[in-house]
Amino acid sequence: MRAQNGLGPFAHRCRVYYEDTDAGGVVYYVNYLKFMERARTEHLRELGFSQSSLVLDNLLFVVHSTETRYHAPARLDDELLVSAQVVELNRASLRFSQRVTRATDDVLLCEGQFLVACVRADNFKPRAIPTALRAAFADASGPGKTLEQEI
Repeated sequence: MRAQNGLGPFAHRCRVYYEDTDAGGVVYYVNYLKFMERARTEHLRELGFSQSSLVLDNLLFVVHSTETRYHAPARLDDELLVSAQVVELNRASLRFSQRVTRATDDVLLCEGQFLVACVRADNFKPRAIPTALRAAFADASGPGKTLEQEI
């Protein structure tokens, strides 16, 4: 299914700490991936699912692939808004579209797409996303959504 929504995406606030910056005083590029991972985790938590409870159910989400573009630097003490929006919901995977903006001026710093696979925790083989979790992600796309089957 492909989810199209009229609501804004989930957004997680975070702060840039000294450990996030490089020698030039800007956020080291790989740390944007960490910020986006945290936003996906917090989005899952907001939907009522924690990573630890999913592991107990023999389920993990793993990043299969990512595409990321960097637009402007973040600096020490900047407050960031990191969005996480499901744009594609398949049997055993999700595609997230994510953006990192500076909270004070809404400047786009980084954006990316992440294909996240659902796997068994015991052997890392693909498994279907559980019905309750699928429903939560579908409901998060809000009223007025259109879902189309993918073949």
